[in-house]
Amino acid sequence: MRRLILEEPYSRAAIWSRRLAVFALAVAATGAGLSRAGAVEPAGALAVLGASLVLACLAGLLSATAAIVIWRTGRRGAGIAFVGLALALGLLAYPAWLSWRAISLPAINDVSTDLETPPSFLRSVKALEARGGRTPPEASPEAREAQQRAYPKIQPILVDMETNEAYQLALEAAKARGWRIVDAIAPSVREGVGHIDASDKSLFLGFVDDIAIRIKPLANQTRIDIRSTSRIWRHDFGANAQRIQKFADAVQELAQEK
Repeated sequence: MRRLILEEPYSRAAIWSRRLAVFALAVAATGAGLSRAGAVEPAGALAVLGASLVLACLAGLLSATAAIVIWRTGRRGAGIAFVGLALALGLLAYPAWLSWRAISLPAINDVSTDLETPPSFLRSVKALEARGGRTPPEASPEAREAQQRAYPKIQPILVDMETNEAYQLALEAAKARGWRIVDAIAPSVREGVGHIDASDKSLFLGFVDDIAIRIKPLANQTRIDIRSTSRIWRHDFGANAQRIQKFADAVQELAQEK
């Protein structure tokens, strides 16, 4: 005589945890894609991202609920609940990292290698059009002091070459970083100072940041100063300082190859 062995049913909380986590990832990916494509305003992209984080939190709570139910009743679905929790934590990891950066770094969104006279942004038609008619304001003395304390390694870039060569080097380094060159003025015989305006996008949401580069001759060297500002955030989470440091490294590497 055969006996019918009934398997324990799956935990519904586990199933819904995984479903919500997958949906949260899809919402976040959609929001990021639309933002990078310029199809939505930054506020809309942040709203979509916020909704995905709420869904991820719910998925995590359902996963915890499923763990309790499975422990007490012996229902199946532990693996499904773990997948839901892992996906939820993966989505929440980046905002958690940004929160830590916000606490550990100063609340500034304008960083420059020259704290006394930062490079100014060009006011040409092309430059203003690229910035939507906006020119980043000068940072306050308090913000510059905060930058000096937080990023003491952000210093002017000195290269042993003529100004025009340094100008071409700066252009090459900016393009190598994937920046969009908005406008550029080569060093003239009269003034000898060159300017480059560029823009860069943040990694995930593609928010645009503005960059100004100044190339100035010295006695036996050329000095390159760079300023990077964020349009959206009041806190840049260290992105501008990191961008400047990577540009400085690229300039030095290219200079050694010349």
